[in-house]
Amino acid sequence: VKWVNKQRVLVFASRGISHRDRHLMQDIRTLMPHSKPESKMERSENLFVVNEMCEMKNCNKCIMFEGRQKRDLYMWISNVPQGPSAKFLVENVYTMAELKLTGNCLKGSRPLLSFDENFNSKNPHYNLLKELFTQVFGTPNHHPKSQPFTDHVMTFTVLDNRIWFRPRFVLNPVKIFKGSFGGEALWDNSFYVSPAKLI
Repeated sequence: VKWVNKQRVLVFASRGISHRDRHLMQDIRTLMPHSKPESKMERSENLFVVNEMCEMKNCNKCIMFEGRQKRDLYMWISNVPQGPSAKFLVENVYTMAELKLTGNCLKGSRPLLSFDENFNSKNPHYNLLKELFTQVFGTPNHHPKSQPFTDHVMTFTVLDNRIWFRPRFVLNPVKIFKGSFGGEALWDNSFYVSPAKLI
C-alpha cells in the first residue's frame, strides 16, 4: 500500500558492447534496486521493439546501452511508452571495480539526487533531462527491494556541454525525441560530433 510511485526501470544492452561497458551496465543495476535485467537484444532489431520488451517486463522506464564499432557506447534513457527519450554518447567510463571508494553505503539504499544550477536554467532541454533522470535514477519510496534510508548521493553536473555523473561516466547528449526510442526530435545538440568523424 505504501509503494505508490511504481517506477520500474529495464536496464539492458544490445549485442556488441565491450566487457568494460558491460561492467558499467551491471554497476547501474546494482545502484538501482528498482531496475530489472533483460538479455541482450540483437542489433538488427528495430528500437521500437524495446517498448514491447518493457511492457512484457512491466517496466515504465528504460536504460539501454548500444555499442557501435566495438568502441563507442551510446545510452538511451526513455519514458515508456509515450516518451520522451534521450540518446547520449557515453564517455570517460570508470567502473566500480576501478574506483577505490571508501564508505559504507548499503546495497539497495535510496540515493539523494543532486543537480547543479544549469538544470534550472533557461535551457528547456536540461529541465526535461532533469525530470527524466529524477524518475529513472530516483529509487521510489517504500520499494520492496530498497532500504528505508538514504546514505549516498548521485550528482549530475553540466560542464563543457556534457552531463557528468560523478564519478562513473560522462553523458554527451545527442538528441531528445518526443516518443520512446524515436519520433519527432525535440532537441538536437549542435555541439555534438560523432566519434566516427574524429578518426
